[in-house]
Amino acid sequence: MESAGRLDHNGELSLLEFPYIIRWREDRCTRCGKCTAVCPTKAIEPSAMVQRIIQSDGATPLPDTIRRVSHIIRQVCDIDRHCVGCGTCSLVCPNMAIVPEYNPNHKFLFHKNRGGVPYKRGGRRNDPATSTIDKLKFTRISMLTDPALDAGRHEFHIRTLMGRIPPAESLQMRTEGNRLYLAEDGFIPPVREIFPIRIGGMSIGALSPPMWEGMAMGVAYLNEVENIPVVMCSGEGGLPPRLLKSRYLKYFIPQIASGYFGWDEIIHALPDMIEDPAAIEIKYGQGAKPGDGGLLMAYKVLKLIAKIRGVPMYVDLASPPTHQTKYSIEEAVAKMIQSVSMAWGFRVPVYPKISGTKTALAVLNNLARNPYAAALTIDGEDGATGAAFNVSMDKMGHPIASNLRDCYLELVKQGKQNELPLFAAGGVGKDGHLAANAAALIMLGASGVDIGRYILQAAAGCFGDEKNRCNLCNLGKCPRGITTQDPRLYKRLNADHVAERVVDVFKSAEVELKKIFAPLGRSTQLPIGMSDALAVTDQAIADRLKISYVC
Repeated sequence: MESAGRLDHNGELSLLEFPYIIRWREDRCTRCGKCTAVCPTKAIEPSAMVQRIIQSDGATPLPDTIRRVSHIIRQVCDIDRHCVGCGTCSLVCPNMAIVPEYNPNHKFLFHKNRGGVPYKRGGRRNDPATSTIDKLKFTRISMLTDPALDAGRHEFHIRTLMGRIPPAESLQMRTEGNRLYLAEDGFIPPVREIFPIRIGGMSIGALSPPMWEGMAMGVAYLNEVENIPVVMCSGEGGLPPRLLKSRYLKYFIPQIASGYFGWDEIIHALPDMIEDPAAIEIKYGQGAKPGDGGLLMAYKVLKLIAKIRGVPMYVDLASPPTHQTKYSIEEAVAKMIQSVSMAWGFRVPVYPKISGTKTALAVLNNLARNPYAAALTIDGEDGATGAAFNVSMDKMGHPIASNLRDCYLELVKQGKQNELPLFAAGGVGKDGHLAANAAALIMLGASGVDIGRYILQAAAGCFGDEKNRCNLCNLGKCPRGITTQDPRLYKRLNADHVAERVVDVFKSAEVELKKIFAPLGRSTQLPIGMSDALAVTDQAIADRLKISYVC
């Protein structure tokens, strides 16, 4: 059978077809073999090069031909072992003798789809263009004081509410004398006060044990030492049993998705829980692959993950894209919110997470009429994923800015903009501007934002980018040890270091949010929907988002 790297019997692919080309310096290389040992895709291998050299020596020299054999590092031309540009070889090379270079003229996607199987990858969409939220500016500035001094002098309370806030007239009240009490059969929706930047759903299974544990330790430290109430979503697949029965559960949001993986463990742990979780998230869609179910590939389903999820080892875990017992998204949301709320005695906020799409308004309108719906999370197209077809990540989805804005303005029309919180996700901090992106989305109507890929980049140094660099998240070959269940790989990651960086990220974000909110005069209340503070230099974006155009 013809090798995967061949176009036909006459030749192989040239290196110019590949997205990354290895540049190797023979004069610097000591042939130590470290680079070939750590390459996650085996894109480079030791080889030999034979040279024909003409030389002449002596008093009456005559041309003579000699053959010289030298040991080299060779990049393979097999499409299934293509260089992903992670740069791990450069990281371990003692003499800076090797480095991958991006090839902007590659034809990778023409050749990668083999055997009738479309190209599937992890990471984030391949779109180097600047996102809309990175183009937004904050143009409403106070003239009364120096913003820098203002941010440093005032006390701030940068918090948001996760949970439904019904109007006072809708609450069932009773009076005794001059005092007002909630009726015995009255219902007040549960609400949590949290930091407006949350860690979005990344499962224990998608992430390695030290990565997930490091984030969890960082979240606990932020809450208990720094007094910054950050919450973290578990992603699909359950939580470690010891966490379910610990006092730290109150900082976590268990996620239930259509595969129900890991939920047996959670339900069985209910009688032993000493704390309620921060909330329950019901995942109906992901921004990076809307309309498609979750997927944890068999490479990652090792003993620990199989035990937590209650499944056999080494099998693909594909979540159905919809709840099979439901007839519509509206019915599914209503039934799941009701049943999950009952499991925790209506003490825990329960809300759905959906993909960014034109039909988001239909879900929103049903939630607005549901008294038990705590919030709505919308995941835009720039969200990352553990495994998805390339066509889903690059060609499907809805940008988060306009989708969020439409939903918020719909709530404004109904007079419920202060009642049902909206959380935005998908590309927040894509270019490193975490606080600015979060503030912009808050001013467009979000009560808070979710981050995922950003925290992997900032806390563990993920190699991936929007030029298809690395993106091995789905294969369990992560050279950083972030998205793998292979002990040989995840031993490269230090959980304590991850926790330290998580704390750094949120403390820094809080400082930057203060700098942004201070000129608006908002030190104790988030500027949710305060779109008159935003402007953009693109007229089309200004018209679409109904904000100011500046030039």
